[in-house]
Amino acid sequence: MELQTLTQFFMWSSILNGSILILWTGLFMFAPNLVYRLQSFWFPIPREKFTVVMYSFLGVFKLLFIIFNITPYLALLIIAG
Repeated sequence: MELQTLTQFFMWSSILNGSILILWTGLFMFAPNLVYRLQSFWFPIPREKFTVVMYSFLGVFKLLFIIFNITPYLALLIIAG
């Protein structure tokens, strides 16, 4: 696989996953009651636990995003440049 193809793959992967992270964080920050009502409809969970779980998932997703999207993309940019 060519270096430019890999660079473009990680660029678009970073854009898409970054958009998901921003959307998820925005919904959790600005409409937490809506998110809680939607999720508690399927999974009955106390509000305090829900907040901890959502915050933990956001942290894990952010770390995985940095490790598996941003870092390889930056490394490919360094190699190509």
